[in-house]
Amino acid sequence: MIVTVGGQAASGKSTLAKALVELTGYKHISAGELMRDMAEEKSMTLVEFSEYAEAHPEVDREIDVRQKKLAVGDCIVDGRLSAHVLDADLSIWLIAPAKIRAERVVKRGEKYSTVDEAQADMNARDESERKRYIEFYKIDLENLSKYDLIINTACFGIKQMIEVSMSAIKSIDSQR
Repeated sequence: MIVTVGGQAASGKSTLAKALVELTGYKHISAGELMRDMAEEKSMTLVEFSEYAEAHPEVDREIDVRQKKLAVGDCIVDGRLSAHVLDADLSIWLIAPAKIRAERVVKRGEKYSTVDEAQADMNARDESERKRYIEFYKIDLENLSKYDLIINTACFGIKQMIEVSMSAIKSIDSQR
């Protein structure tokens, strides 16, 4: 079974994916980690690398290729485009208001001094990615029709997110 977990920056994608991996024993694949690794290889921040990727479509294609290659068998894949790139059995999308997401980033000790600074950086990254995805893939991340389950992580804690997601996984798995 392939489960994708997508969402906005700091919406809880990795947190939920890791919790689901722990409960299911499935393999974990993170598009964000693939992108971070590629940014680090070029000595760039994520924002710089996102802007670089706007002019270099091969960046996103490489992330897609790596995801597809790794997504074999039972796995949880977290990434914004994973549901569009993979033939998933279940696709989950997480949302949360920008300020809450920025607060999370600051709280987890990322490089930001203030919530406003984190929010501005995330907004720039989100806009860069949104532009790229429309241009390169014709995918508008604001169109959520691709997703089976949409969870507002400002309203639900990780425990509730896990319960809802595991219920969906078990339901789909029982039908296979």
